Amino acid sequence: MLLDPGMDLTLRPMKYPDFYEQYRAAIRNTWTVEEVDLASDLADLAGFTEQERHLIHRLVAFFATGDTIVANNLVLNLYQHVNSPEGRLYLSRQLFEEAVHVQFYLTLLDTYLPDPDDRAEAFAAVDNIPSIKHKADFCFKWIDSVFELRELKTPEDRRAFLLNLICFAACIEGLFFYGAFAYVYWLRSRGLLDGLATGTNWVFRDESCHMNFAFSVVDVVRREEPELFDDEMRDRVTEMMEEAVTAELQFAEDLIGEGMPGMTVEDMKSYLEYVADQRLERLGMPKKWGSENPFGFMALQDVQELTNFFERRPTAYQVAVEGRVDLDEDF
Repeated sequence: MLLDPGMDLTLRPMKYPDFYEQYRAAIRNTWTVEEVDLASDLADLAGFTEQERHLIHRLVAFFATGDTIVANNLVLNLYQHVNSPEGRLYLSRQLFEEAVHVQFYLTLLDTYLPDPDDRAEAFAAVDNIPSIKHKADFCFKWIDSVFELRELKTPEDRRAFLLNLICFAACIEGLFFYGAFAYVYWLRSRGLLDGLATGTNWVFRDESCHMNFAFSVVDVVRREEPELFDDEMRDRVTEMMEEAVTAELQFAEDLIGEGMPGMTVEDMKSYLEYVADQRLERLGMPKKWGSENPFGFMALQDVQELTNFFERRPTAYQVAVEGRVDLDEDF
């Protein structure tokens, strides 16, 4: 089974072909930081109010270490326990994508925060900015929860691993980052920071695929070992989601305070609850909040964006499959 101890090394016969197809799809969706043009953002930043500058500084401070934490958990905890060569192919690709995201966020900091002291504060955000430290502590708690596990021998071990996987898919990539994306697309809806929005489009697509893979792993384990998904597991996942919503709401209060035009803490609370319910529902668990999505600009993210091909590469663009086909070959 997928979580059995060991290291299956052979791709044939292929036991989990869906993982392999997700890996191939990720390869086709390759992008680089050099394709993101942040030049126009500088003029926007020059006209920002003090409150808007505070928001963007906090946002890039979270970005500065968020994906590094995700990558560390992937290497330290996930890769060794998904006993599927197809699954490990995808996780290897995901690690590359996390590295690209880290490079993108580094470029954001270098561009948006020219002052060295501001940069130093952003890179140390997990230590000196309480709202970001709260989120980081939540992440580290779940990293540490399975760090000592070298093999998943017992049902308790497997439940611990599943909770870590669900935490990083549903709470961190699926809630913390989706909350951050909401601020980016709120700014874009006002015609601001188009470069940031363009790069975020690609990150958004990657994060959605990372979630989809993690949930696919959960689906497989549910089929193979349904007894792991008992009432206690459901309660622990729901409690985890509640903690994540609380942490992200504290971050929202830090970013927007009493609120900004089209973006209030109450709106963000509804949005986070709505997203958290989506994650619970995807996991086959009851919704907790029943809130609606107050942000129309986020609903549009499910639609592939059309751009002028001659001005900017579309975010849905895929790299070509390279190679040669001889016309006299047998098919």
